[in-house]
Amino acid sequence: MPAQLIALMTAISYATCLISARRALQYSTPMTAALASAIVQTVTLWSTVFLTGGIPEVSPVAVILFIIVGILQLGTRLFAYTGVAKIGASRSSTLQATSPLVSTVIALTILQEEAGFAVLMGTLLVVIGIILISWRPEKQILNYRWWHILLPLTAALFTGVNHPIRRYALQISNQPVFLAALMGITSLTCISGYLTLPGAIKRLDWNRRALIPLLSTGIFETLGIITVIYALSVGPVVVVAPVAATYPLWVLLGTVVFSRDLEQINVRIFISALCVMTGTAAIYTAN
Repeated sequence: MPAQLIALMTAISYATCLISARRALQYSTPMTAALASAIVQTVTLWSTVFLTGGIPEVSPVAVILFIIVGILQLGTRLFAYTGVAKIGASRSSTLQATSPLVSTVIALTILQEEAGFAVLMGTLLVVIGIILISWRPEKQILNYRWWHILLPLTAALFTGVNHPIRRYALQISNQPVFLAALMGITSLTCISGYLTLPGAIKRLDWNRRALIPLLSTGIFETLGIITVIYALSVGPVVVVAPVAATYPLWVLLGTVVFSRDLEQINVRIFISALCVMTGTAAIYTAN
């Protein structure tokens, strides 16, 4: 299966994750969403590892790199879900979609990958869409503060760094399921350690109305993680990262269908989605 198609599955999965998180965060907290996602990822993927032959032989370097990725993934979760809570799923997701810029720079300068004109133009269109969707949001969001945009942008930074690390580790040991499971248990260990600190447990809220959306959030984030790792195992970062980052388009469509009571979609958001979709098409046909 082409890397672009797998990356597109990642985008749709992560979009569904954010829409579910938006619903869950009506009744719960970003910390609860991050913990729920880490639990689902750990249980699901470690069960898969043991049902498919157990722990494989993996390079220690790849293990160390994916432990680092797991720590960064926890940061991604916390900043992403807090961004969704503050400015909504559609705007937060588009700002997170700046991650291909970070990934592409790292891939070109450190991994020595090559990017053709179509890939570069596709990435540029994704960025234009992001600029359009984040222009003057204070006119549409109650209690908006300028620093709220830093939340999804920080998540984008972590994601952008994660992709090249994953790609490099997978070139050393191509064991995507085990390495994704290692990521999950690392994140779960970190967040569990944090919750032992005085007062930290108060940031959790297991409201019954949030349980199903939280479970959905965890399932679709796990699916997004495993598909992007598979995509990176067969394709370069400069192709996978921009396509995986088209989830704002799918968040937009999902919001129109499922979450119109929570977020309003305007013309600017539609135009930005068109830019993202066009950029995706350019990248998809590049290789």
